[in-house]
Amino acid sequence: MVIKSRLSRMQLALLLLPGLLLFGIFTAYPILRLFFMSFCDMRFSSMLTQPFVGLANYREVFGDRAFWTVFANSIAYTLVTVPGQMALGLFIAVLLSGIGRFGVTFRVIHYLPVVTSWVIASLVFRYIFNTEGLLNYFLWKVLGITSSNIRWLDTRWGGLSVAMILGIWKGIGWNMVIFLAALQQVPQELYEAAEIDGCGAWGRFVHVTLPGIRGTILFALIELTIGGFNVFTSIKMITGGRPAHQTDTLLTWMYYKAFSTGAFGYAAALSFVMAFTLGLMAIAQFRAMRNKDA
Repeated sequence: MVIKSRLSRMQLALLLLPGLLLFGIFTAYPILRLFFMSFCDMRFSSMLTQPFVGLANYREVFGDRAFWTVFANSIAYTLVTVPGQMALGLFIAVLLSGIGRFGVTFRVIHYLPVVTSWVIASLVFRYIFNTEGLLNYFLWKVLGITSSNIRWLDTRWGGLSVAMILGIWKGIGWNMVIFLAALQQVPQELYEAAEIDGCGAWGRFVHVTLPGIRGTILFALIELTIGGFNVFTSIKMITGGRPAHQTDTLLTWMYYKAFSTGAFGYAAALSFVMAFTLGLMAIAQFRAMRNKDA
């Protein structure tokens, strides 16, 4: 028995070894290396020396006015796109859950933006909202609402608003699928009991549907919050951070500092500031949902 137990453990260890090696090489080591870099003055000109500077990179991050601008942009993007995606996705999921015929067709139509390339979608939105783009053409030349072209992408909040619209449009389908799966798990007996008690459609939604999918709401909230802070492609393709990095977010600013200015230590410190912020937000969301359950 002892020999069999040892053989089973050895077999288990051999099965786990390839996965652990891959995790260590491609996940654990890069994270530890990045953490070490955040305490070093690592630049293009000092790739070999990498002098240790302690918390200097973190002080530089928090003392940089541009950091607070891009941090506010990321917060604003997340606060707008996350509720927008969840609300519209849940609304469509509730509608489709009651549709029998052509239900699959409508689901596919609403899910198409999710599988659309971020690059292609961003280029299309840039073409639509460009100063000489499609939207201005219709507003000025066709409808005559404006007297000149509107520079949608040349202002901070104009460019961010376009990226927010794209983010919501791209994420509705994902939320729809997640909430549709959750709605199917809510017992129909609860709806019947609520209807007998005199609850209307809104009452059943508030008192039966929302409590029944609370776990899914928390999952979607955390996933979308992380995704909101990780927005990169749409900002890079639509505005490129213009004007003067006023539309940059944390990831695009991190990319600029690392690969345009060569400040790898600054970028590494910024990445851990971002990770710490996301961790705090996730904990706060968990506690908020737990307090509602209590």
